[in-house]
Amino acid sequence: MKRALVRGAGDVATAVTLVLRQEGYRVFCTERPHPTALRRMVSFAEAVYEGTWTVDGVEARPARTVPEAVALGDRGAIPVLVPEGDAIPELNPELLVDARMAKRNLGTGLDEAPTVIGLGPGFTAGEDCHAAVETLSGPELGRVHLEGSPLAPTHRPSVIGGLGDKRVLRAPCEEPFVGFLKIGERVATGDWVASCGRHRLYAPCSGVIWGILRPGITVPAGTKAVEVDPRGDPDLPYRVADRARTVASGVLASLERVRR
Repeated sequence: MKRALVRGAGDVATAVTLVLRQEGYRVFCTERPHPTALRRMVSFAEAVYEGTWTVDGVEARPARTVPEAVALGDRGAIPVLVPEGDAIPELNPELLVDARMAKRNLGTGLDEAPTVIGLGPGFTAGEDCHAAVETLSGPELGRVHLEGSPLAPTHRPSVIGGLGDKRVLRAPCEEPFVGFLKIGERVATGDWVASCGRHRLYAPCSGVIWGILRPGITVPAGTKAVEVDPRGDPDLPYRVADRARTVASGVLASLERVRR
């Protein structure tokens, strides 16, 4: 079975992992020791904290070594390697997808696998990857670049229910974050939803919690800490988002075009 390594296990990386698994790949994910995914319900990164996590009926489990990851894969789980270590030379994957959504290349190179795909800005097809996929919400979302780079980042959140920045709370300081609500819970504008250090964070709009950092996480000031979905449907935060699925479809399209 073909092997694929997906760097990252957030919501977009999870969507990519799911479609690659459907395409017959044996997929391995990698993550940091303390993931900061917001859309935790649909992120395999949660397995790092919980010991196991299931999205769309597929289970993920953390692994500390490549042999442990291979054993987990043998049992049908998605291994989440923490840290990545020597995964590339030991697994020798046919496909490498950098899905860390860092808005810059954190070190992925063209020579790391027969096919290398980068998601979003920071990647240049033909230089550090074979194909780069557009991740900026809009008409270009999911577009495959075989030359050049995706659009530059706007550093603005995706528009949901007509709201972008006005549905997001950012960490005001680099102090431990404590959220009081769970993903999918309803909020009204002005509700106290979290604290960061001595700062109180209040809901910027009414809706449901779309994503929220885990309690105790410390992130740099300005990092997204809470996202509210103004559509108000408590089931939506538990589903892989259309945006993530579109990016994942772009990965599949990249494979087809690179092979031509």
